[in-house]
Amino acid sequence: MKQQDSYLKYVLVTPARNEESFIEGALCSVVSQTIRPSRWIIVSDGSTDRTDEIIKRFANEHTWIELLRMPEHRDRTFAAKAVCFNAGYDRLKSSNFDLIGNLDADITLQADYYEFLLGKFAEMPKLGVAGTPFIEDANQPQNHTYAHKFADLEHVSGACQIFRKQCFEEVGGYTPIKGGGIDWVAVTTARMKGWQTRTFLEKTALHHRKMGTANRSPLMARFRHGQEDYYVGGHPLWQVLRGIFQMKEKPFVLGGVFLICGFFWAMAKRMHRPVSLELIAFHRSEQLARLQKMILRWEKHPRANG
Repeated sequence: MKQQDSYLKYVLVTPARNEESFIEGALCSVVSQTIRPSRWIIVSDGSTDRTDEIIKRFANEHTWIELLRMPEHRDRTFAAKAVCFNAGYDRLKSSNFDLIGNLDADITLQADYYEFLLGKFAEMPKLGVAGTPFIEDANQPQNHTYAHKFADLEHVSGACQIFRKQCFEEVGGYTPIKGGGIDWVAVTTARMKGWQTRTFLEKTALHHRKMGTANRSPLMARFRHGQEDYYVGGHPLWQVLRGIFQMKEKPFVLGGVFLICGFFWAMAKRMHRPVSLELIAFHRSEQLARLQKMILRWEKHPRANG
């Protein structure tokens, strides 16, 4: 392991609920980092399996790992994840650190993963949030979440985000939103406040549970994502085009249809939007600006895009 004094200091928080199948992989992954976190709070959200036992075993061997247990409850929501993360942050905020990372319990990382991201924060003083794509099949590293020409590299996937401490505090931490979108809200708010946010393609994280399918089928996961796109303020035109684009991804055609239907179902129901009008306006302006760039690119190179 390398000398840490010359690097920015970082801490981690991991909300975990009944993750006995994955948590040991995450623990081994972080313990093996070339630059380790100065502290890592793993927040057990009322786990009823062996999650706590596994964490305690590692915490007994590594003093910088700490288990924080929340009260037991039955529901699994994204709001609970935000509450857990913020509880972990409360235990850390008086510590001396530069960066704070959110790491899901079902993620494993390359040994130099955090060393790489620390270097990016050192190079870019206005970088507020950073991360990498994730893959779901270690044998197909090219099939990551940003492996298409419409990928938005200013977005940072929620499974593994790292914030500059000042940025995280200006954003106000993670906002508890029961239906999801807490990671997106934090990253977009950071840009609205003038910070740079970036996904770097040179590294990937390995995600061991298919995104959005913990409690639902792939099609219903797409429908929920469509609802989420509505209540965070997405533009209807952008959503239709996004759905059409995703029709060529599995589940073919129907995945995109369910994404569009989820959005317009939420619109018809006038689903409550738990974000500010300021953030909605900023989000839509970014979407329309990206759409304009795509149209200009297509007009200049119609054959290449056809």
